[in-house]
Amino acid sequence: MEIQEQTHAKSKQIFEHNRKYIPGGVMSLPRRVEPELAFERAEGAYLWDADGNRYVDYHAAFAPAILGHNDRRVNAAVEEILKHGPSLSGSGTNALEGRLAELMCTNIEVCEMVQILNTGTEATMAAIRLARGFTGRDHVIVMQGGFNGSHNDVACNVLTPLEVIGPRVSPGEYKYVPLGCGVPLAHQQLVHIVNFNDLESVRYVCERYPIAALITEPILQNVGILKPQPGYLQGLRDLADKHGFILIFDEVKTGFRYSVGGYSKIGGVRPDLAVFAKAMANGYPISALVGRRELMQLIADPNPAKRPFVAGTYNGHPISVAAAIATIERLLEGNGEIYRKLERLGQQVQAGIESILRSHGITGLVARQGSAFCIYFMDHEPQDWHDLARNHDFSCDMTLRRRLIEKGIYFFPVETKQCSISAAHTEEDIDVTLRALDESLRL
Repeated sequence: MEIQEQTHAKSKQIFEHNRKYIPGGVMSLPRRVEPELAFERAEGAYLWDADGNRYVDYHAAFAPAILGHNDRRVNAAVEEILKHGPSLSGSGTNALEGRLAELMCTNIEVCEMVQILNTGTEATMAAIRLARGFTGRDHVIVMQGGFNGSHNDVACNVLTPLEVIGPRVSPGEYKYVPLGCGVPLAHQQLVHIVNFNDLESVRYVCERYPIAALITEPILQNVGILKPQPGYLQGLRDLADKHGFILIFDEVKTGFRYSVGGYSKIGGVRPDLAVFAKAMANGYPISALVGRRELMQLIADPNPAKRPFVAGTYNGHPISVAAAIATIERLLEGNGEIYRKLERLGQQVQAGIESILRSHGITGLVARQGSAFCIYFMDHEPQDWHDLARNHDFSCDMTLRRRLIEKGIYFFPVETKQCSISAAHTEEDIDVTLRALDESLRL
């Protein structure tokens, strides 16, 4: 497999056309990055843009494509539904929904009952609403550097400049910095932002406000791979039990990426609620809210005053449900053989990148969990957003990503964004990637 330089003339034309009719030219603004590429085809580990350039893809559509793009078995399950399966009736239920729910409840420890939705944002919104309904409280704790969706409770404080939020405070909290306008100030005052891996700040907030829920990714994966320190997740569990708030794990990215049971299975800490999406259906739109039976049953409580409203026309759409069943069944095969393959490829890419960084005399490392990784240009793995923002070389990060794209390796061109390996990647793909990285660092 040869490394080839890229040209993007047709992509430019498509963007120029689309900007006339679509704000920013894209249907989700985070997709508006440089270089502007219009992708026309995807299969396995590869993407092709409008100019016919092929890329080894490590973006994976923000990580859903764990089996690879357009996996044949998943697509076959969808085709079967299109030909012979149930349609979107909008009334009652069907056996397909029950099959997916049972599959999840059987294999995910935290999942005693499940509600199927469509997006990660819907799932986290429902989780927080359920927590507020159960506790009768309004305040919520979120993580600086975490991303939990686009609704008012959580659309804040991701890649926030330190000059905006100020120096590290512990114990303490940071001001709410919305990702855009339109969030009422009164709503912002119900949300408390603390640093990841800071139990003292969680305790500080709990002693001052009636906290309904704390929501966090068990690994912060919108700023790379920022792992929990030993004892941190258990510490959150203990604080939830002490102060009576609902502990929510946002496993939109971590769920199914490392284990069918989610990162909570790996970490050995059980939240009250968890949300899943992305790799759950290998790219088809679906999400899930799961949790303790005592909590989940409130969604159908006979008393409307106790019942948080969780509903949606497309919840449990047969196409997405069939894709999820096929994906999960594939991930369960061979007692997790896919995860073992992904771990081997992850080890290969980490060892190769770190060797290349050393050979160029560059300070850096790879933070990795299974098939997800991020290159940090600093001398240690970051523990929280302040650590990362202060020590990582963001300019070097962006330069490398853009050089790799020109060599046919698609690392999403935003600093600190994770890379994801799929089961469709091969050792040769990793070797090609490492050669391209080596060449990019020689420039």
